[in-house]
Amino acid sequence: MALLRGRTASLNLFNRLLHQSFRAPNRNLSSVAADVHNQSTIENMKRDLLNLDINSQIGSCMPIASMRIGTFIHNIEVNPGQGGKLVRAAGTSAKILKEPKSRYCLIRLPSGAEKLIDTRCRATVGTVSNPSHGAKKLRKAGQSRWLGRRPVVRGVAMNPVDHPHGGGEGRSKSSGSYGKGSRTPWGKPCKCGFKTAKNRRRN
Repeated sequence: MALLRGRTASLNLFNRLLHQSFRAPNRNLSSVAADVHNQSTIENMKRDLLNLDINSQIGSCMPIASMRIGTFIHNIEVNPGQGGKLVRAAGTSAKILKEPKSRYCLIRLPSGAEKLIDTRCRATVGTVSNPSHGAKKLRKAGQSRWLGRRPVVRGVAMNPVDHPHGGGEGRSKSSGSYGKGSRTPWGKPCKCGFKTAKNRRRN
């Protein structure tokens, strides 16, 4: 019985020493591996920062001269330092068509029109968020009122005192004192406004 107890005690002591001898190297190895991993991660991050193309960062705002051809941009300035004026609606973006090396850069707007913009103007890289904004349907008329949109009444359905299209027999826009086609409620032409450009042909 005493011999069995002695053997059991010696086995327990041997196991403790064995576990301690294995634990210390494991701890050292794990700490060394962690240090090596951290150093490699830091080196990779430095390498990525050095080789990173700033034009690929979505949301970066910079002059158009710092961008490259084919970049999608939004919130474009018209005059340097004026602030973003173009391409600000939900889900829209413009594209740089010409390398911005000269004074002006050729940009295609969402409407398809191509416009020359000063390369000193700033723009934001990427596309405006919420592209499904235009596909959203309102559930009821009250939801339109929640958005601050008031009802639209046709001018033909009004009286002559309320609208240039009002009055007359039947649906006639030529009734009233303005018998010259479509007009706004204030009497201005609806189609293209008053003509302000001078006639190039001189008699």
